[in-house]
Amino acid sequence: METKNIMIVGVGGQGSLLASKLLGHLLLTQGFDVKVSEVHGMSQRGGSVVTYVRYGDRVASPVIDVGEADFIVSFEVLESARWLPYLRTGGQIVTNTQQIDPMPVVTGAMSYPENLVEKMREAGAKVDAMDCVSLAREAGSVKAVNLVLLGRLSHYFDFPVDVWQKAIEECVPGKFLEMNRRAFELGRNRI
Repeated sequence: METKNIMIVGVGGQGSLLASKLLGHLLLTQGFDVKVSEVHGMSQRGGSVVTYVRYGDRVASPVIDVGEADFIVSFEVLESARWLPYLRTGGQIVTNTQQIDPMPVVTGAMSYPENLVEKMREAGAKVDAMDCVSLAREAGSVKAVNLVLLGRLSHYFDFPVDVWQKAIEECVPGKFLEMNRRAFELGRNRI
């Protein structure tokens, strides 16, 4: 199998590292060679965080270059747009519609860009956008956005749902397990 590439992008503190760990674990259990590379950026100050997940028969490098991502999973809509050049032609974006103001917007130096989902679609990207915060809140905590996104991402894979659920069980601490299962199901079943 040729190598497939997934970028998980967001703002520090949103749970992207757990999402990449869980996804990497799931792919390993399915017999793939997997490489995960975390690029933290200014994660502790709300800055951009990027994780590369690459899998296939044999993966040589953990890095994804411009135009190579099969999927961009985004915790924040501006991050989707920021990393759009990395999406390959025909690739898929799965994004939360949440908007988190970057520092230039906070200071008033810039305005938050409008209509980003529409602009990405106009640029030729396939965009699956949804309000993951509301679904995470419904599951029990806004911190479960990561599992809502993974639930949505699961639509684009042929793995049975029980494989995803097993990975959640093995990667999520027991006291948060039921909430995260609900978040995954809400993301997966969103119409």
